[in-house]
Amino acid sequence: MAENQGHDGGAPRRIAVVTGAGSGIGRAVSREFLQAGYGVVLAGRREAELVETAGGAPLALAVRTDVTRPEDVEHLFRAAVERFGRVDVLFNNAGTFGPAASVDEISPEDWNAVLAVNLTGAMLCAGAAVRTMKAQQPGGGRIINNGSISAHSPRPKSVAYTVSKHAISGLTKSIELDGRAFGVSCGQIDIGNTTTDIMATLDVATGALQADGRRLVEPTFPVAEAARTVLMMAELPASANIGSLVITAAGMPFIGRG
Repeated sequence: MAENQGHDGGAPRRIAVVTGAGSGIGRAVSREFLQAGYGVVLAGRREAELVETAGGAPLALAVRTDVTRPEDVEHLFRAAVERFGRVDVLFNNAGTFGPAASVDEISPEDWNAVLAVNLTGAMLCAGAAVRTMKAQQPGGGRIINNGSISAHSPRPKSVAYTVSKHAISGLTKSIELDGRAFGVSCGQIDIGNTTTDIMATLDVATGALQADGRRLVEPTFPVAEAARTVLMMAELPASANIGSLVITAAGMPFIGRG
């Protein structure tokens, strides 16, 4: 399979759906897939940002999608099949950090809003992807869930986000188990401190809150490297799967005592 096949708008090599494609990791991954010759269906709530991500690429399809709405998710996958005929990869990426709050501070409304996007949205997209992958010929495909290093260890005042990302780990394993008989694989990438807008929200570059109450400037790494890693997971043959992969900025306070 030629590496540049599909770059000129011809037949795409594979078809990927990317949620949260309007910014950050989703934008970088969408562009990485397009560069690799994939047909890419870009999903997100803000159509203008999706169009900007696509950059006029002939193999890009922007579909305005709120992943918390089941009807939007079903429309997303119908649009993907109508345009490209199948779905080979879902990068389940849409997410929100929510307010900085501990368990005694967060409101039920804020808790539910974070879980609606990060967990229920991921479940809805995975469910639609699996149904599509079961029905298509040839069947099968791959789902890559974007977790977080918060799936391993929380930041202070991140209860809703942290709980949602721990739950994504369970979702990943359940999909991988239940998808085996249908050629559907599922893996998870847990990313720490890549350069995106959410890192600015956490003040990583100017002083992120630490467990001992201090604020420290933390190292980051280019989002393009995270995108290349997602592509590597997507490019594995159907006979192989990465169940869990952690990629962080070198030297960030994640392992050890900082």
